[in-house]
Amino acid sequence: MIASWYEILLICGIILLPICYETSHKFRYNFKFFVYYFAVMINSLILIPAMLFRAKDVRNLVWAGAFCRHISTVLGLRWELRGAEILSRDEAYVIVSNHQSSLDILGMFDFWHVMQKCTVIAKKELLYTGPFGVAAWLAGLIYIDRKNPAKAHSVMNDCTDMLKEKRIKLWVFPEGTRRNTNEIHAFKKGAFHVAVSSQLPIMPVVYSSYSTFLDDKAKILNNGHVIVTTLEPIETKGLTTEDIPALMERVRNVMIETFKATSKEIEVKYGVNGNGLATTLNSGGKGRFRYLDELIKPKLGGGGVAGGDAGSPLVSNGSSVKQMVPPLVPDGVHRRKD
Repeated sequence: MIASWYEILLICGIILLPICYETSHKFRYNFKFFVYYFAVMINSLILIPAMLFRAKDVRNLVWAGAFCRHISTVLGLRWELRGAEILSRDEAYVIVSNHQSSLDILGMFDFWHVMQKCTVIAKKELLYTGPFGVAAWLAGLIYIDRKNPAKAHSVMNDCTDMLKEKRIKLWVFPEGTRRNTNEIHAFKKGAFHVAVSSQLPIMPVVYSSYSTFLDDKAKILNNGHVIVTTLEPIETKGLTTEDIPALMERVRNVMIETFKATSKEIEVKYGVNGNGLATTLNSGGKGRFRYLDELIKPKLGGGGVAGGDAGSPLVSNGSSVKQMVPPLVPDGVHRRKD
């Protein structure tokens, strides 16, 4: 029986897929993001019926995390959470975090079970992204119109009573737009207005740099290890709107210090620079570049990082927050039990 064109194309696709994945970093970049977004959409479709029974309940996001955290394993990403006992406190906080990529959400999925009750400020455009937008709405995400700052501030301020009453954490990316430029950019005032007006503490959460494995311009996404550090909350009691600029500067400076320290730790561990490249000399004496993907595989596979595989989550207690350069994995780090 002669094979149909469909079967021939399918066979060719199966053969070419691993070849393209291994030989083209642009193909690998686009393929990984396709897998990420597709898996999130499928998980959203699965979860929507269950979420309908407790619509707008932020605990639905714990379900989402349980389903979606395995995507990190597929993509070769490892999230090491430090200060888990701070993040798990059953109190209302305004969490501010640096924003480098849509991959930040994968990190959140990985430790949403630690936060338990946490919602996110998101741009309203996400509401129209199919199943994901619907599932996010059912999970209690707060959508704002970034093109209308006055309305956005009003929506954020209106949610403060709910945060206090139910002891919910509010996660905000104060930089606004995500930018993977190996730095923490200037903050917008929205999150700080909410914190001061409601007198809620600000809890900084810092992701180490993605520049060692992600380059959006060059279309590179390799295996990566990210340290996510939860810092002690900063009180806002007694502060007024006049104190917001100084508060923003204080929070940003603390986050920058942690960002630099943890990013440097990753670079030292895997022998890469801030551009995600490691230079080695071949036998001919010419410089050759290897991406973190090539360096991290044998180390993760062989148990070089807490004996885990790529994508396995790590959680450490607060004792490791202050001392971050080396060792990479301090005492008290343990792998999360699924």
